[in-house]
Amino acid sequence: MTSQLSAGTGPHTPTPVPQLRSLTIKRPAMSEHGLLDYATRDDSLMWARRGEGVIGFGQIARFESTGPERFALARDWWNGVTAAAGIEDPLELPGTGLIAFGAFAFSFSSTYASRMIVPKIVVGKDENCSWITYTVTDPEAELSLEAAEAELAMLLDDYSAEHELGAGVDRLVTGQITEAEYMDSVRKGVAAIESGQVTKLVLARDAVAELATPIAVAQVLRQLALRYADCWTYSVDGLIGATPEMLVRVRGDIAEARVLAGTLDRASAPAGDSSYAHRMLVEDEKQRHEHQLAIDSLTEQLGPLASGMDAPAEPFVLQLPNVWHLASDVKASLAHRSDGSVPSALDLAEVFHPTAAVCGTPTKEAGRILRELEGMDRGPYAGPVGWVDTRGNGEFGIALRGGVIESPTSIRLYAGCGIVAASDPASELAESWAKMRPMREALSI
Repeated sequence: MTSQLSAGTGPHTPTPVPQLRSLTIKRPAMSEHGLLDYATRDDSLMWARRGEGVIGFGQIARFESTGPERFALARDWWNGVTAAAGIEDPLELPGTGLIAFGAFAFSFSSTYASRMIVPKIVVGKDENCSWITYTVTDPEAELSLEAAEAELAMLLDDYSAEHELGAGVDRLVTGQITEAEYMDSVRKGVAAIESGQVTKLVLARDAVAELATPIAVAQVLRQLALRYADCWTYSVDGLIGATPEMLVRVRGDIAEARVLAGTLDRASAPAGDSSYAHRMLVEDEKQRHEHQLAIDSLTEQLGPLASGMDAPAEPFVLQLPNVWHLASDVKASLAHRSDGSVPSALDLAEVFHPTAAVCGTPTKEAGRILRELEGMDRGPYAGPVGWVDTRGNGEFGIALRGGVIESPTSIRLYAGCGIVAASDPASELAESWAKMRPMREALSI
């Protein structure tokens, strides 16, 4: 996909601010499949759950940044874009008007360039209505419903091919670290916990899927969305997956997050035991301890920014096709700043990242140990992925249960496991494979 306007972030590089014009128009109700009817192009941008969300086509502006200031640089760019844009949005709903999709590197030391992308066309749907947003840079271009629908029709007509099953040998190969190296890292992580350096550590590993034919991204996204309906299916510039974990959702002055910590592979469950998940997660001291660390980390960060917060004392069991998770939904009323504004979704994504659920406790020390033990660059894995609009509304999930497309026929998959003092290396390795199962299934490997 070719950028029409892009910006880089070297130390002396000025940040160009594109002059954008956008129009949002309400559309007729969609079919029962919702946004999945529009998931037909491999280069589309997507954030969707149960047929609702936003899907983008084309690229009208782009920004990239690296290093410890990657969030701040992206926010400054987006604020500049917002201030310079001409926006006609009679709906004024979360996700209408001008929006940018974003994907951010997990670590400040990553070579992966964090990015924000403004699509040319966005089709959106919430529980009440659907809409289309058309954005242009040409001051003479027509902004109308007819022009928007014509552009969308042209984009949808150029749909992507599907993956031909059985056309060749697809395989999964070792990534940056081997299984043996991962288990060794787990052992070293447990030692670091027992020595008192950290209370919890989240160690990740990778594997590379090599396909005989080009990756059918749109097909993979549809498979993920249908199989993992309770997850948020995402696609941002080669980063794809279906995450069960919401880092932050902002609607006006209300912020919400879904915290997951504590995992049980459903493949290991005995047949006919309906209480197995509750017994092994809710009643298990290790799992509850790991989950509480993640909750405490989030509420500690959110507290100073909130005027009120609801954090349930008891987690619930989230049932996914591959695993069960201990989950908690946290909701807060955001405190207004001196100028009357509240933090945006992008602001809070920076504040909350990295969470204890994907890094460890305490996060700063855990991050340092991760850089020593993991032996790999996570790239955008476990970083924020999602979207933000010009009013600060948005949704950023944690980029889990996914991978990064590295060539037309290869994609790097990632998975991580929470390590505490009671962790067993072989069990954590097995859990990591369970967490890669959604992508393996969607890729037909």
